[in-house]
Amino acid sequence: MSDLRDSDRQLAEFEHGHSAEGLFLRYARGRITHFWHRQLMTLSGAVTLALLIAPRIGLAAASLALLGEAVDLLALRLSQAGLRAGGPVGRYYRLTALSAGFQALTIVACIALAAFTAAPGDANFFCFAYLAGAALNAGLVLQYHPLATWVRLGVYGCALVGILAIESLVVNGVTPRLGYDLLAIGILVYMVWLLTEYVSSNMRRHIDTSRALLQRQRQIETANAELRDQQARLRYLSLVARHAADSVLICGPDRRIEWVNDAFTRITGYTRHEAVGRTPGDLLNCPGTDPQTVRDLERTVADGKPFRAEILNRCKDGREIWVDTTLAPLLSDQGALERVVSIERDITDAKRHEAEMAAARIAAESSERAKSAFLATMSHEIRTPMNAVIGMADLLCETALDADQRLYADTIRTSAEALLKIINDILDLSKLEAGRLSIDPVDFAPGPCVLDAVDLLRPRAEAKGLELAVEFRTRLPAMLHGDDGRLRQILVNLTGNAIKFTEQGSVTILVSHRRRGAEVWLRIEVRDTGIGIPSEKCTRIFDPFAQADAATTRRFGGTGLGLAISRLLARQMGGDISLESHPGQGSCFRVEVQLHPARGLRAPEALPEADLSALAGLRVLLAEDNGTNRLLVQSFLKGTGVLLEMAPNGRIAVERAAAEVFDVILMDLSMPELDGLGATRAIRARGGHHPRIVALTANAFASDRKDCHDAGMDAFLSKPVRKPELLATLAEMAGADPAPARRAAAGGKSL
Repeated sequence: MSDLRDSDRQLAEFEHGHSAEGLFLRYARGRITHFWHRQLMTLSGAVTLALLIAPRIGLAAASLALLGEAVDLLALRLSQAGLRAGGPVGRYYRLTALSAGFQALTIVACIALAAFTAAPGDANFFCFAYLAGAALNAGLVLQYHPLATWVRLGVYGCALVGILAIESLVVNGVTPRLGYDLLAIGILVYMVWLLTEYVSSNMRRHIDTSRALLQRQRQIETANAELRDQQARLRYLSLVARHAADSVLICGPDRRIEWVNDAFTRITGYTRHEAVGRTPGDLLNCPGTDPQTVRDLERTVADGKPFRAEILNRCKDGREIWVDTTLAPLLSDQGALERVVSIERDITDAKRHEAEMAAARIAAESSERAKSAFLATMSHEIRTPMNAVIGMADLLCETALDADQRLYADTIRTSAEALLKIINDILDLSKLEAGRLSIDPVDFAPGPCVLDAVDLLRPRAEAKGLELAVEFRTRLPAMLHGDDGRLRQILVNLTGNAIKFTEQGSVTILVSHRRRGAEVWLRIEVRDTGIGIPSEKCTRIFDPFAQADAATTRRFGGTGLGLAISRLLARQMGGDISLESHPGQGSCFRVEVQLHPARGLRAPEALPEADLSALAGLRVLLAEDNGTNRLLVQSFLKGTGVLLEMAPNGRIAVERAAAEVFDVILMDLSMPELDGLGATRAIRARGGHHPRIVALTANAFASDRKDCHDAGMDAFLSKPVRKPELLATLAEMAGADPAPARRAAAGGKSL
């Protein structure tokens, strides 16, 4: 693996070194490194000019050449520093091309000094040779910095043409010597081109060869690494196959066994020597083996596809076993079948258990169908006359009756309703015991759910002169996810029992909750000051048809099903019911159920009455097409200090929200012209102040809540809207955000 990493590193370094940036950096380093080597040529030229022409001419030429080299060297060092700092390579590429041109111009200036200070024609060869040397020096770096090379060569070419033109047109005119000069220049140019092309082509071949060698080296090391990994995997697979608990067979393309593991011998009884050379079918198939399964197996494997099935096999001792077999064909690179690996697991016990379970399930389903049919028949046969009894009793009570007749009719109706409740309890109990009474969780407000259940029984408590109170020990979450109907049923059963068995005093419902992770455990305690229950009888009070004693049944009546149903419901909701009671001191039933966080829109938590003062000055727009509902909301908000405005449809609500500033918009979902979802999207799409928007709808499904959330609504209230829920929602909206509309309010009706 380290060799492969080294190859990758070397290849990456090679590619970077021969990229545009890498070649440019190599060009800069080379020019800087060989600075003094180039000055030998400068020094030789300067000395020559000093000896042949004049010392000042040699000094001037050396000064010009060194000036050009200094400017070029400075540009190269600046470029190196800029690239290390992360600057763009193109900028420095162009900068050094300009400095190369300037350096070439200083060389040309030196040559011009020689050409025009010497006697006419005397320095021509020196000039041509010096230009040729400079051109050769430029051509050597063509692959590293093509632009700088061509700039230098262009300057040198223009200088050569200029020298010849001045000599032939101005100084000597056209003479035979001009021809010799042109021939010499042609030879020098050809030599420069030849050497430059040779160096460039050699460099290209070197780069290609080096890259190919590095890539080949990496391929070899990759192959070696894969070979080592394959050898390690094969060794591990060999160990796994040898010691696997399942039977493993390896067969050739003719389906004859070549190798089996120890588990094969343990399961079938055949040794490896007995199995090798035979086909699995000849060795293991029995008369009970399904021929169609065997044909499917052979056809699928022949097509080169894996196959899995359950097959009946026979062991060496004659026992028949069921095996779950999986066959995996191994194909060559050309697609030919080379080997077949078969893995077989003994599932005889599982098949036997499956058959037993199937028989038991059939028997249970048959019994359940008979029970369901009985319950359906009894429900129909009993409810039909009961409906008639109750209906006729209602009609009778609407007629003119004397006191005795009204008493008899009321007794008939009350008794019929009690009998109908008993029937419902029996059916509920039967469904619960059969596991058929479903829990249908929805998002609901736990506080109002408790209050609603207690309010149903308040007239009964008042008729007995009992105090019925509800205390919230903790501040409940505004919304939870669970079956509010079953929770209400449990609470009605427990509270109804408490009222029934309490002659004087009070019944108190204590509500609290605790969190465990994301889950919420709701706890409700129903305390009464009634007759109480002896401790030895508390354990069986939850049994169906059980009460504390026969005297209780005779005195208070009832079937004893309510507590049994309540406990089964609580357990089905992940909780339970417990009892603490003392004779003559009353009882306390504690129910605890597991609920979940609300999955739809978040609704506000109920607030204490004192916090409703926060509603004063809150600007609210009610978008509602139904006049009765508008009047209802107006009545709910009367006396709260809310500034309420009305919009009869969604389009007017959008217009009013754009023209005025509101803190909260109560948005009905079903309205003419533009529904609540469309109006919400339009309000959210515009800029400026964004009010809180609360959905009002008769639909309370999860999909409706998701649609409201997606449209941009902040909370959700289900119709019929109750006053406490509405006030709590507005109070939370007021407390969640300082209401800018209150400060900007100019008008509106205070309620």
